[in-house]
Amino acid sequence: MSTNGEQNIVKGNKEYAASFTQGHLALPPSQNYAVVTCMDARIDPTSAFGIPLGAAHVIRNAGASARDAFRSIVISQQLLGTTEVLLVKHTGCGMLTFDNDTAKGLVKKNKGEAAAKEVEDLDFLTFPDLEAEVKSDVEWLRGRAVEEGINFTGWIYEVETGKARQVV
Repeated sequence: MSTNGEQNIVKGNKEYAASFTQGHLALPPSQNYAVVTCMDARIDPTSAFGIPLGAAHVIRNAGASARDAFRSIVISQQLLGTTEVLLVKHTGCGMLTFDNDTAKGLVKKNKGEAAAKEVEDLDFLTFPDLEAEVKSDVEWLRGRAVEEGINFTGWIYEVETGKARQVV
């Protein structure tokens, strides 16, 4: 039995590939920047932030965590030449709605003791204050030696209006 995801990728890719003409694009992003944003399905980063194909790296994870994205950010800069990072968190983020103990408890309840052991040391990187977390993540990135000379900005995207505003 095929899932919705499988059906979407087969049909969507067939349509996309039929008119695809940009296979010539270079590996490094042409506009030398990376965007770190949330994996939330309500955010379409290329449309919401005006990113043409090949222009920027888009790094997504739960909560747009700088710490979670750090490996990708370093690769983006050191191997592929980006010099700017835009961190974009959003209103209505699920990471505002729970804490580590809640997440670990749900894993135990839903998957059992063996699964609970697998996440016992995991920090889910939740946060209680959106704007404060944008500032904290940007400051954390600025404090890394490997990040010296990189331009960082922090943003909040409003899922209700589609607007983004700069915080840092």
